[in-house]
Amino acid sequence: MGIKKGEESSGVVREVKFPNKGIVAAEDREFIVKNVLPGQKIRFRVTKARASRGEGRLLEVLEKAQNEIDPSCPHFALCGGCAYQNLSYPDQLALKEGQVKAILDEVCSQFEFEGIKPSPASEKYRNKMEFSFGDEYKDGPLALGMHKRGSFYDIVTVDQCRIVDGDFRLILKEVLQFAKEQGHSYYHKLRHTGYWRHLLVRKATKTGELLIALVTTSQEQVGMEPLVERVLELPLKGTVKGILHILNDSLADVVKSDKTTILYGQDFFYEELLGMKFKISPFSFFQTNSLGAEVLYETARSYVGDTKDKVIFDLYSGTGTIAQMLAPVAKKVVGVEIVEEAVKAAKENAKLNGLNNCEFWAGDVLKVIDEIEEKPDMIVLDPPRDGIHPKALKKIIDFGVEKMVYISCKPTSLARDLVELQNSGYEVERVCCVDMFPGTVHVETVVRLQRKHT
Repeated sequence: MGIKKGEESSGVVREVKFPNKGIVAAEDREFIVKNVLPGQKIRFRVTKARASRGEGRLLEVLEKAQNEIDPSCPHFALCGGCAYQNLSYPDQLALKEGQVKAILDEVCSQFEFEGIKPSPASEKYRNKMEFSFGDEYKDGPLALGMHKRGSFYDIVTVDQCRIVDGDFRLILKEVLQFAKEQGHSYYHKLRHTGYWRHLLVRKATKTGELLIALVTTSQEQVGMEPLVERVLELPLKGTVKGILHILNDSLADVVKSDKTTILYGQDFFYEELLGMKFKISPFSFFQTNSLGAEVLYETARSYVGDTKDKVIFDLYSGTGTIAQMLAPVAKKVVGVEIVEEAVKAAKENAKLNGLNNCEFWAGDVLKVIDEIEEKPDMIVLDPPRDGIHPKALKKIIDFGVEKMVYISCKPTSLARDLVELQNSGYEVERVCCVDMFPGTVHVETVVRLQRKHT
């Protein structure tokens, strides 16, 4: 009969498929076990005992992989934020490069694969963190940080996190201390009771400007003035531009605002990218690795190529970074983005950078592209993680442009969309990965597609 659900087994990890699926051979079949490295010998508990390929949960690493190193972050084993801090940075890059190439080889026959470009910084690279309030174990003391690996509820206080700089860590400690002194509970996701929800910290890499937002429910009343004073007295390297109190009574576990109060300063800050200035508000999308974003966008720009006298559509345009990067060398750029706040910021940013040939539309790409009068000569796609809605993809294909550049943050979604694009007359010419998220499973991929002429 072989091994059953709930039983333990062991084996060597043969490979790790994107995002973090370890393939382990044991008891005459294969199992998928997450949070492992190629070459590790592991012990795991079977959670699904299918005949073809089962699933298991890691219990312990019996033998390390040959290239495994000691992680620099003390939270690594507990925190669910990072997956590969026990690999050197070059080994992380090689793993991600291989994962993307394997996924694309399954759906594309011929393309020029240009490998992976590293992030300029492999630690302290994030310009934004959303920390959650909770407890480290049931009914334990108040915690503020990241979700524990594999847990929906438990929170690890990541006050020594390596993917952010010291300012994030100082702010986290001070806010947690203040919250503990007030004595209120964190927001319980199942009971829908409690006060403390999230701490959002954004810091511009180039300008050093900081925006801090404390997110709570309206179930208690806490005077925030002492916290403002304490944060402003911290020995931060950056400059605090704004401290906000956001009320969020939504049942969903997301950071959103029912009401925002500015406790200090303003509700935005500025970042610089490729010589341009961008105004960023608490919820507007902006690449979380500023230095890595420059590498990503320069790669995308080189894939776009000649833009003279061309109308470019930038679909899923966020705060308009790509649109503004292409605008100086194009006839016109039209950005489409569903988040209205981001579109407002994109318009302001274009004005800030003296660009008058950018136009931004708020709405779902699927609906908005029917309303735009211009027809594009070229399309840049930078969709969310799940890729492009099939109906929207069909409309994009129907424009019949000669060239597209697709920027993807999830290679499996990219592969699905590339199948449709290739079936509709496009061929994949060039592919390059850019690592924007060192230590984690995530990777960006840039693809240039050319319309085939028969």
